[in-house]
Amino acid sequence: MSHLIAPSLLASDFANLQSECEMLNNSETDWYHLDVMDGVFVPNISFGIPVIEAINRHTLKPLDVHLMIVQPERYIRDFKKAGANILTVHIEASTHLHRTIGAIKDEDMKAGVALNPHTPVESLEPVLNDIDLVCLMSVNPGFGGQSFIEKTYDKVRKLKQMINESGSSAVIEIDGGVSINNAKQLIDAGADVLVAGSSVFKADNPTEMISRLKNI
Repeated sequence: MSHLIAPSLLASDFANLQSECEMLNNSETDWYHLDVMDGVFVPNISFGIPVIEAINRHTLKPLDVHLMIVQPERYIRDFKKAGANILTVHIEASTHLHRTIGAIKDEDMKAGVALNPHTPVESLEPVLNDIDLVCLMSVNPGFGGQSFIEKTYDKVRKLKQMINESGSSAVIEIDGGVSINNAKQLIDAGADVLVAGSSVFKADNPTEMISRLKNI
């Protein structure tokens, strides 16, 4: 498949969310990426279920919800009701990861697992054939606008090899510091989905930047 672009609404103008959603609807955006932060698992608080419900009323694309929260299993059904199509939990925050993945799929959502920069991709081996997506954090989670961690390229290549060898159908998503300067290198390494926040919403022409990232 050709790679997908998932703009991160964490970098959008929260005072004009409806117009930001309409801009994305009319662009080559594939998914909306929504970062939920609880101030416990990560040192920041973003937005929660009511905001996702509001976004869902204005979007024509799938909602890719990334939970950077402790005890994510408590809220699976709530995020499904809010409109999530893909629900990603952090391996570092999930004590019973296999059970949580099963619960996400039971709610008819695609299940993703996210890894912080320091977490080795080998930790995914027991669940690789159970998940639909792996989100590799290419910055330390919690804040937008950070610099890309160069070691990510090696992790993508290693994870792609693991996926191919295991027969898993999981796609690789990169979240953090993605820009027009590293997008091609990430795709060449094996990335399938690029999450882009600041590089899209702070561009002079966000729609054009999405197109450039999509057609690189």
